[in-house]
Amino acid sequence: QVQLVESGGGSVQAGVSLRLSCSISRFTSSGYCMGWFRQAPGKDREPVANIDSDGDTTVAIGVQGRFTISKDNAKNTLYLQMNDLKPEDTAMYYCAAQDRLTCRGGAPSDFSEWGQGTQVTVSS
Repeated sequence: QVQLVESGGGSVQAGVSLRLSCSISRFTSSGYCMGWFRQAPGKDREPVANIDSDGDTTVAIGVQGRFTISKDNAKNTLYLQMNDLKPEDTAMYYCAAQDRLTCRGGAPSDFSEWGQGTQVTVSS
Protein backbone atom coordinates (compact mmCIF):
# COMPACT_ATOMS: atom_id res chain seq x y z
CA GLN A 1 0.00 0.00 0.00
CA VAL A 2 1.28 3.41 -0.96
CA GLN A 3 2.13 5.67 1.94
CA LEU A 4 2.67 9.42 1.92
CA VAL A 5 3.67 11.20 5.13
CA GLU A 6 3.92 14.99 5.27
CA SER A 7 5.99 16.96 7.76
CA GLY A 8 7.39 20.43 8.28
CA GLY A 9 4.26 22.42 9.01
CA GLY A 10 3.93 24.80 11.92
CA SER A 11 2.79 28.16 13.23
CA VAL A 12 4.85 31.04 11.93
CA GLN A 13 4.82 34.79 11.47
CA ALA A 14 4.15 36.34 8.09
CA GLY A 15 7.22 36.78 5.94
CA VAL A 16 9.13 33.72 7.05
CA SER A 17 9.83 30.51 5.14
CA LEU A 18 8.91 26.89 5.68
CA ARG A 19 9.83 23.73 3.82
CA LEU A 20 7.33 20.91 3.77
CA SER A 21 8.47 17.36 3.13
CA CYS A 22 6.54 14.33 1.96
CA SER A 23 8.13 10.96 2.60
CA ILE A 24 7.06 8.40 0.02
CA SER A 25 7.04 4.66 0.60
CA ARG A 26 6.06 1.58 -1.38
CA PHE A 27 6.51 3.29 -4.71
CA THR A 28 9.20 5.41 -6.29
CA SER A 29 8.62 9.11 -6.79
CA SER A 30 10.49 8.98 -10.09
CA GLY A 31 7.63 7.06 -11.68
CA TYR A 32 4.75 9.23 -10.56
CA CYS A 33 3.32 12.69 -10.93
CA MET A 34 3.44 14.23 -7.43
CA GLY A 35 1.57 17.22 -6.14
CA TRP A 36 0.91 19.52 -3.21
CA PHE A 37 -2.58 20.69 -2.33
CA ARG A 38 -3.98 22.81 0.48
CA GLN A 39 -7.31 23.23 2.16
CA ALA A 40 -8.31 26.12 4.39
CA PRO A 41 -11.24 25.81 6.79
CA GLY A 42 -14.53 26.11 4.96
CA LYS A 43 -12.88 26.06 1.54
CA ASP A 44 -12.34 23.46 -1.15
CA ARG A 45 -9.03 21.68 -1.49
CA GLU A 46 -6.94 23.51 -4.08
CA PRO A 47 -3.82 22.65 -6.05
CA VAL A 48 -0.58 24.34 -5.09
CA ALA A 49 1.99 22.72 -7.36
CA ASN A 50 2.86 19.48 -9.11
CA ILE A 51 5.93 17.84 -10.58
CA ASP A 52 6.12 15.02 -13.07
CA SER A 53 8.65 12.24 -13.45
CA ASP A 54 10.90 14.40 -15.63
CA GLY A 55 10.92 17.21 -13.11
CA ASP A 56 8.65 19.55 -15.02
CA THR A 57 6.65 21.66 -12.60
CA THR A 58 3.41 23.56 -12.51
CA VAL A 59 2.79 26.10 -9.76
CA ALA A 60 -0.51 27.79 -8.97
CA ILE A 61 -0.64 31.41 -10.04
CA GLY A 62 -1.40 32.62 -6.53
CA VAL A 63 1.89 31.28 -5.12
CA GLN A 64 4.19 31.67 -8.11
CA GLY A 65 7.42 33.34 -7.16
CA ARG A 66 7.04 32.29 -3.51
CA PHE A 67 6.54 28.51 -3.56
CA THR A 68 8.77 25.92 -5.23
CA ILE A 69 8.11 22.21 -5.62
CA SER A 70 10.97 19.77 -5.92
CA LYS A 71 11.78 16.14 -5.26
CA ASP A 72 14.76 14.02 -4.37
CA ASN A 73 14.32 10.68 -6.08
CA ALA A 74 17.24 9.17 -4.19
CA LYS A 75 15.51 9.97 -0.89
CA ASN A 76 12.05 9.32 -2.32
CA THR A 77 10.93 12.64 -0.86
CA LEU A 78 8.82 15.48 -2.22
CA TYR A 79 9.34 19.06 -1.02
CA LEU A 80 7.48 22.33 -1.02
CA GLN A 81 9.61 25.38 -0.27
CA MET A 82 7.38 28.23 0.86
CA ASN A 83 8.88 31.71 1.13
CA ASP A 84 7.40 35.01 2.26
CA LEU A 85 4.44 33.29 3.85
CA LYS A 86 1.20 35.23 4.17
CA PRO A 87 -1.81 34.75 6.45
CA GLU A 88 -3.83 33.58 3.42
CA ASP A 89 -1.43 30.63 3.09
CA THR A 90 -2.89 29.21 6.30
CA ALA A 91 -4.24 25.74 5.47
CA MET A 92 -3.73 22.04 5.82
CA TYR A 93 -1.19 21.00 3.20
CA TYR A 94 -1.37 17.57 1.56
CA CYS A 95 0.91 15.72 -0.77
CA ALA A 96 -0.60 13.44 -3.38
CA ALA A 97 0.40 11.08 -6.16
CA GLN A 98 -0.97 10.43 -9.60
CA ASP A 99 -0.07 7.12 -11.23
CA ARG A 100 1.26 8.72 -14.38
CA LEU A 101 4.72 9.75 -15.53
CA THR A 102 3.38 13.06 -16.83
CA CYS A 103 0.85 14.94 -14.74
CA ARG A 104 -2.59 15.07 -16.29
CA GLY A 105 -4.95 17.59 -14.82
CA GLY A 106 -4.29 19.32 -11.54
CA ALA A 107 -7.51 18.86 -9.64
CA PRO A 108 -7.67 16.79 -6.45
CA SER A 109 -9.82 14.23 -8.29
CA ASP A 110 -6.89 13.57 -10.66
CA PHE A 111 -4.77 12.21 -7.78
CA SER A 112 -5.38 8.82 -6.22
CA GLU A 113 -2.97 8.66 -3.28
CA TRP A 114 -2.94 11.12 -0.39
CA GLY A 115 -1.07 11.85 2.79
CA GLN A 116 -2.70 12.83 6.07
CA GLY A 117 -1.68 16.48 5.81
CA THR A 118 0.44 18.94 7.78
CA GLN A 119 -0.94 22.20 9.18
CA VAL A 120 0.56 25.55 8.26
CA THR A 121 -0.65 28.58 10.21
CA VAL A 122 0.62 32.04 9.34
CA SER A 123 -0.12 34.98 11.61
CA SER A 124 0.24 38.63 10.73
